[in-house]
Amino acid sequence: MFDVSLTFDNGPDAGTTPTVLRTLRRHGIAATFFVIGRKLLDPALRAVAAHAHDEGHWVGNHTFAHSVPLGEQDAKGPAREIARTQELIGALAHPDRLFRPYGGGGHLDNRLLSPSAVEHLVQGAYTCVLWNAVPGDWKDPEGWVERAIGDCRRRAWTLLVLHDLPTGAMTHLDRFLGRIGELGGRFRQDFPPDCVPIRNGKVLLPIAPYVATSGADT
Repeated sequence: MFDVSLTFDNGPDAGTTPTVLRTLRRHGIAATFFVIGRKLLDPALRAVAAHAHDEGHWVGNHTFAHSVPLGEQDAKGPAREIARTQELIGALAHPDRLFRPYGGGGHLDNRLLSPSAVEHLVQGAYTCVLWNAVPGDWKDPEGWVERAIGDCRRRAWTLLVLHDLPTGAMTHLDRFLGRIGELGGRFRQDFPPDCVPIRNGKVLLPIAPYVATSGADT
């Protein structure tokens, strides 16, 4: 048996996110949606995020613009990105104030955060959620399924990053969920401890590998 935590980044999307929600409902699976703040400026898209929240999914913060990694921004940029998005999420927020940095393709390196970003996360009692599997659904809408299955079978607990974007990839979500079940996988909504370096504002794991040491924020 192995465990899988499902997360969806870069939404909400008016067409794709509701389809993902219907698929998750059929399988009885609860997930986390890390939303982009600028999309919540559209009332229709915020309603989609609210629908996810109402169905028991967690809503997390995935920066406002999702354009430049926080580790490459000026000193004030990261706090603005995080705070503005959290304000837009509002009452939909998980009590732990879930935050996921922009990875630029899933990279786990020192572009993820800046010193000022870490300071803001700590002072704001955020929980920083990273990942250990990124099967690339956004760039390979069909082939991601087999890679994701392989990722999940290789470890005891996988925190998987998918994307509720209009690429066509999520038309294969039902097949993926079914295969994981057939293989003995168990879906859970919480996160592997080794993917959560900051929890409720407390740094619990070495954070230096994810923090820029030079550049605009120094």
